[in-house]
Amino acid sequence: MNEPAPWQQYQAFGGLDWANEKHSVIVVNQTGKVIEDFEIDHSALGWKKFREKLQPYGSIPFAIETSHGVAVEQLLEAGMIVYPLNPKSAQAYRERKAPSGVKDDRLDGWSFADALRVDGHGWKALRPEEPLIKELRLLCRDEVTLIDQRTAFINQLRHALADYYPAALEAFDDWTSVSAWMFLQRFPTPESLAKAGKRKWQNFLHSRRLWGSTQGPRRMEIFARAGEFTGTPPTTKAKSLLALSLVQMLFVVEKQLALYRQRIEELFARHPDHELFGSLPGAGPKIAPRLLAEIGDDRERFGSDPQNLQCFAGTAPVTRRSGKQRKFYYVHQRWACDKHLRHALHHFAEKSLSRCVWAELYYEHHRQKNQSHANALRRLANRWLKIIYKMWIDRTLYNAELHHRNQVQHGSWIFRLQKS
Repeated sequence: MNEPAPWQQYQAFGGLDWANEKHSVIVVNQTGKVIEDFEIDHSALGWKKFREKLQPYGSIPFAIETSHGVAVEQLLEAGMIVYPLNPKSAQAYRERKAPSGVKDDRLDGWSFADALRVDGHGWKALRPEEPLIKELRLLCRDEVTLIDQRTAFINQLRHALADYYPAALEAFDDWTSVSAWMFLQRFPTPESLAKAGKRKWQNFLHSRRLWGSTQGPRRMEIFARAGEFTGTPPTTKAKSLLALSLVQMLFVVEKQLALYRQRIEELFARHPDHELFGSLPGAGPKIAPRLLAEIGDDRERFGSDPQNLQCFAGTAPVTRRSGKQRKFYYVHQRWACDKHLRHALHHFAEKSLSRCVWAELYYEHHRQKNQSHANALRRLANRWLKIIYKMWIDRTLYNAELHHRNQVQHGSWIFRLQKS
């Protein structure tokens, strides 16, 4: 089930235009004639109707403008062979059927089904994922979403403190720290801080291990003059309530992030490739699971060319050549890619700078060529992906000494930079 057969054997080809409440389904035969045209609700009854209608055709190819979600899962469970369409490709196929620009759900389903009939033999079918990989990927993506939400709350908190409590902002540099949130719970306003007195300030700093050699006296000095520059009483009353509300939400998010981290680490440890991705220098317990979740464990997914993985991750640039003078071309960043994998690779490349000499040399080389920080990291991630692909295919751990010997053996220009 769900395994592609020789294209000539298929008697029907389907297209599904999905939505939140209803889905439009079109099925065409080998000559392009529409043989099924119906709409289903996004419900158990709707998908039951889908299976009943398509039962006479068996397992047939189906095109849909997404590669994940409930609609894709239902198609796979119904035994269909799913071919995901890139949104830009979907738009081109739609315009091929309706150059005027008209758009509706039925037209989309028909254009997808007919495009699959004509061009589908060159497409790649979506392979069902292992449940562990799927859960790990969803957890990692949701963890990043929660981290972004925490960042948004912290930005709002800093903005509120700037309006009525500048001393708190000055005393704490890292507002992702739980200690900074607890300080606001204990001393929510400059007035409450002044009333508490120096003994309670010192007790709080010592209890949270915030004293240090110089930080403790510095913070005590800031606390002593906290009342000199504050917001007006109405501003203080309003913004302190907002600050305390945001602190409460931050504690909730932090608690949930700990639960996500625990579950991610459990799943990652159970996967056979956890040591492979864990051996990458700088990946650590957070980035390694994200790389595994996005790349997956299907060794046939990217074929035999690491460039397929580089394009999927968005690290390989896009080159545009046109016209008679083909020696002139334009290169830009690849936007159509897996944004989650690109994000993870960006962080991994940055972390590897302090752990790999060759990575630091490669990065500095491109920075000296006036490339931006992000551009240099993208180039470094692109180089890392070649290594990761080889490790992934051969199921071997990263070996820094072996990589160095290969650089020397092949006369890598990075090694020459190191020698100079």
